[in-house]
Amino acid sequence: MNNRKLGRTADQRKAMLRNLATDVIVYGKINTTYTRAKETQAVVDSLITLAKKGDLAARRQAASYVRNVKCADGKTAVQKLFDELGPKYKDRNGGYTRVIKTEDRRGDASTMAFIELI
Repeated sequence: MNNRKLGRTADQRKAMLRNLATDVIVYGKINTTYTRAKETQAVVDSLITLAKKGDLAARRQAASYVRNVKCADGKTAVQKLFDELGPKYKDRNGGYTRVIKTEDRRGDASTMAFIELI
């Protein structure tokens, strides 16, 4: 991470990144501000690297970070991470997500972006 503060205290920032990373794993694509997307990208890439290892220690480490939410198919976010995303990216050496800028947000003109799994 680049240690951007994002206008929040450390515990609020960690909780926000946990929520955003979990949403990327569950939904595959989310819309957020550009700076939040860039920070979330580093977190999601490290979680997918853990999923590629696939051992119990990596699963527990990822489970301590990812929220315990259910996906549409009934799996939890950690199960989806290790059962689907880990094997999907096993031959790829990083760069599992992409950030695409979109228009500025109406109201405060923040640059918005999509972060999605490749």
